[in-house]
Order: sequence, then C-alpha cells, then structure tokens
Amino acid sequence: MPLPESNAPWPPAQFAAEYAAMRVDDAWYAGDRRRLTEVYARDRLRADGRRRLWARRPPDAWQRDTRLHIPLAADIAGTSAALLFSEPPTFTVEDPAAQARLDELTEAGGVANTLLEAAEVAAALGGVFLRVTWDAGLTARPLLTAVHADAALPQFRFGQLVAVTFWHELTSGTGAVWRHLERHEPGVILHGLYQGDRDRLGTRVPLTEHPEVAGLADSLSEQGDAVETGLPDALTAAYVPNMRPNRQRRGSALGRSDYQGAHDLFDALDTTWSSWLRDIRLARARLIVPDGYLRSNGPGQGASFDADREIWQTLNIPPTETGNGITLSQFAIRVAEHAQTAEAIVRQAVQSAGYSSQSFGLGDATAVTATEVVARERRSMITRDVKARYWAPALADMLHVMLRLDRGLGFSTVPVDARPHVQFGDAVSEDPQTTAQTLALIAQAEAASTDTRVRVLHPDWSDEQVQAEVDRIREENGTAVPDPITGAPAAPPPADEPDAPEAPFPA
Repeated sequence: MPLPESNAPWPPAQFAAEYAAMRVDDAWYAGDRRRLTEVYARDRLRADGRRRLWARRPPDAWQRDTRLHIPLAADIAGTSAALLFSEPPTFTVEDPAAQARLDELTEAGGVANTLLEAAEVAAALGGVFLRVTWDAGLTARPLLTAVHADAALPQFRFGQLVAVTFWHELTSGTGAVWRHLERHEPGVILHGLYQGDRDRLGTRVPLTEHPEVAGLADSLSEQGDAVETGLPDALTAAYVPNMRPNRQRRGSALGRSDYQGAHDLFDALDTTWSSWLRDIRLARARLIVPDGYLRSNGPGQGASFDADREIWQTLNIPPTETGNGITLSQFAIRVAEHAQTAEAIVRQAVQSAGYSSQSFGLGDATAVTATEVVARERRSMITRDVKARYWAPALADMLHVMLRLDRGLGFSTVPVDARPHVQFGDAVSEDPQTTAQTLALIAQAEAASTDTRVRVLHPDWSDEQVQAEVDRIREENGTAVPDPITGAPAAPPPADEPDAPEAPFPA
C-alpha cells in the first residue's frame, strides 16, 4: 500500500474514533486545563447527569479560575512504567559476540530509558510503537525509538501488525501545515512530505522542500520515496498494546488505556479537591463591623477598617447596643469529609486501572520487606506480569531487527541467528539486609552451595564472574583444595565433563 494521495482528509476517517478517544486520554495525561475544556465542550454531562467540572465555561479574563486539577492520570501512567522498567530488563543471545554487540547497542542507545518513556505513554494512550531507525551521520549503530499511538496509522491482519504509517508536523512560518509521513513495510520504509492545512493532507512535494527532512533525500532509492532495509521478511516497527481487549471498541487490535472508564472518576476527584479549596477560601477569618467603625479615606476613596489598631477614639454607638458591635465570621472546613471522598475516588480509579491502592501511597506506610510489598500489592504485580507478556515479543523482535540491520548496514560483522531472550527485572528489589539474612540461613542449613549463593546475590553476573568469586571465597575461608604439585588452589572440573565412574570393588 503506497503513501496517501494528495489532498486526502487528515487524519483518515477510519481512525477518527480511535483518535477521538486518544485526545481525551491525552488531555487527562497532560493535565492541561485548556485541553480538558476543549474535549468536554460537547460532552458536558457525566454518567450521573451532573455537569462535568471541566465542561464549565472558562471564567472571564478578570475572574479567577478556582478549579483545581489533581494529576492522578499522570501518576497511574508513571506507576505503570515504573512497575515494568524501574529495573532494566536483560537481553541475552547464545552467541558471545552477538551478546557483546547487543549489550553495546542497548547501553549506548539508552534502550532502558526509551522503554520507560514508551511504557508510560502506552498506559495513557492504550499502546505504543517501537521503531528501529538509523542515521550514519549521527552514530554507527541502529536506534530504538518510541512513537506515540496518536501519531501512527497502523494496519493489522489477524491482530498482527503488517504495516504502519508514522507522521508528525514540521515547523512552518506560514499558515500551511507541513507533514512528514513515514510508512514502514517489510523490507522498505517510504517517506513523503505534504503541504496542506489542519483538515487536509494537501499536496505532496519533494523532501528537499523542507529543511527538517531534506537530508532523507540522499538515502532514497531510484523510485524517489523508498529506503531499502534489506530485511524483506521483517518489519522495522512493532506495536505494543497496553492491555487487551479494548472494551469500548471490541474487535480492535489496538490496546486499551488505563484510563478507560475512569474519566468521570478523574473529574469527580478534581471536583472534590476544588470544593475542598473553596472551603479553605471561605473559612478565612473575617470581621463584620458597623459603618461607624470604618475610617473614611477621603472623598471618592471609600472607607477602611484597621484590624491592628490598638487605640480608638470615642465612637458614636447607640446606648442600647450590646457588646462592641464587632462580629467574627469564620466557617468550618470539612476536612474529613473531603479527604475520605478523595481517597475513595482514588482507590476506585486505580483499582479500575488494575493496581493496588498501596502502589499509590494509600495504606500502611511502615517499612516492610520486598516479600510483604509483593503480597500487599498483588493486584499491581499481576497487572505488571500481564503487561510484560505483551511487551516481550515485540521487544525481542525489535532487538533482533537491530542486530540484523547492524550487520546489514555494515556497522558490525556479528552474525545473528536467533531472536534475543527478554528477561524482565524485579519490580521490587530486595533490601541488602534481608538478602544477607536469607543467605546466612541457607548457609547455616547447608542447603545450597557457595556457587548457588553467589548467583542469588549477583543474578546479573556471568559464569566466569561467579566462579572467580567462589574461588576467592574458598581462599579466604581456607576451604580451597591446593594442587598437590604447585600448591595453588585446584581448578574445578569442567562443567561439561561427566564425573569419572567409580572403580569396582576387588573380587
């Protein structure tokens, strides 16, 4: 399928519903008051029939906007990303040379940080795209980048991504809208530059017409719009759904956002906090005094009352007046009611997103071990494991594409055969004291070897590092068996050689 024709509607009509839903999710994720007001300009009522807080007409320029936004949606997306990639995953292949190059690509390219960004956006918009690209003038290696779901037009077949068109708007000094389209198909990447307006793609023009993409023209093929990848059986992009199925659009291959069904709860939380702050504003102490207590500031200047004045002259007060005529007005602040309501709304919103309330600071704040944390946040851990299963295949495919492109583009000569294996890190790291106590009990019970205990303490070490540490421990403890000739500690037998059979007993 080629790039779109000139003057086509933009975005295409078949993606209108998905883009509309993403605009709402994006407004809550960004926490932008203007965007929230725009998306609810036509959808003013909540499911309970009450008007939404952000559907109200913005105040005039001379009025204060007393509405308050609580960034719970952003917190949910950030927590989702932290649960998945706070500990970077490990990528392994069998070939040592390929492993060394893979480590170089992931570390130098900051893949761990890219995954954190991608996971947060996926939680907010329902999914994210991973894209492999390269720029020989920038660096001699392929790059893994994240593309947001509201900047992509995917094409699925049986739930599998077969092609995708990425787009973004370029800077413009006029009223025209410049768009760069980048379509990924197996073996090829198509590029196109269009000049149009907000609703129309406009006329397709050469890439050299805009300085931001003019450099791509040098790498295009003779057809004028294609870059050959040399991988006819692989796509240089992958889609990672946040969760499936999409409850609002069943049958869609796109994932669902963590916010799906929780927009009214976000609005109710903002309403609760805005009411709480209104109570605080109204509860400020005020003095109500008779007109005679006011001091004239001169003709046309009004009158004022000095609450800090210590000496007053005789006032003309009627003899029947009791007291001094000053009334203190101070309303009560409904702290408990607002706090309980806000906490209940937060609990329900995070539960609908698939997380435990403890992941958001609700509950007992005492120090606990990692095992107790996992027990308390079991719902969050289950959601993390489910999301990880969506991430693993797409991430392994893109790492494999990076290694193949790395060799095909001449950046390295490392052979690549199998897809890398992705191992996700622990969501909750065990504290050193708990780990040390566990290993001490295991050693006391003689339930594990020194090699096993070292691997438990350093799960990221290679076999060579583990063996070297075991040898040092045995030397320090005096348990190493010396070589009978040289006196040096005896080398352990190779792991792949079977033990020698025992000699038979003499007859």
